[in-house]
Amino acid sequence: MSTPTPPVLEDGLRNNLIRKQLLQVIYAADYSAPAIASPFDSATGALVALPAGYVPVGYTTDDGLTFTSDLSMSDTTSSQSTEPTRSDVESEVLTGQYVPQETNAATVAMYKGLSLAGADALPDIGEAWAITRPSVPKVPYYRLLFIGVDYGDAGGEIYIAKHYPKARVTSKDDQQWARSSETQWPVTVQAYRDPVLKTAEKEWVDGPGWRALATP
Repeated sequence: MSTPTPPVLEDGLRNNLIRKQLLQVIYAADYSAPAIASPFDSATGALVALPAGYVPVGYTTDDGLTFTSDLSMSDTTSSQSTEPTRSDVESEVLTGQYVPQETNAATVAMYKGLSLAGADALPDIGEAWAITRPSVPKVPYYRLLFIGVDYGDAGGEIYIAKHYPKARVTSKDDQQWARSSETQWPVTVQAYRDPVLKTAEKEWVDGPGWRALATP
């Protein structure tokens, strides 16, 4: 009987799989816009055109994007065990937080609860904007696409993309007007289950640089 070969501990260490999101972008659309089926070309992994209606949020603070998964479990305990004998998911709330720095139609509309397109949308930049707060603020649903990009050793793009097909703003941080800092439009968005896609979140990892990591 042969002796099993012990593992070589360093064989499982691959620094080329350590990822950073060197550039992060956010696209927003009204909920009436098409959901994202996939942002990538199935043959090459390159980015493809987005459906009509998606607009860029623009620059955000260097804190980047923060995604939170608030998982709550319901435990069953028993007299014969010091550990739970069963655990079930009670709820999981997915949120994304970011701080836009541009005063554009996307950032202002989401901060104020406006549509991104159509009759209720803000006019083009350079035209006069007039926003009247309603007695009961609106909190519309949007579609959001987050894309982060890194680069492989050979320079190919490695993308991580996250899609909230049904999301709304659930929290807004303070806005400060000051000489020392830019005007910001900080929001927290929450993902909800889309009744057509049957999910609150879709996520992809792809790109030419990612595919180059495949074992020959």
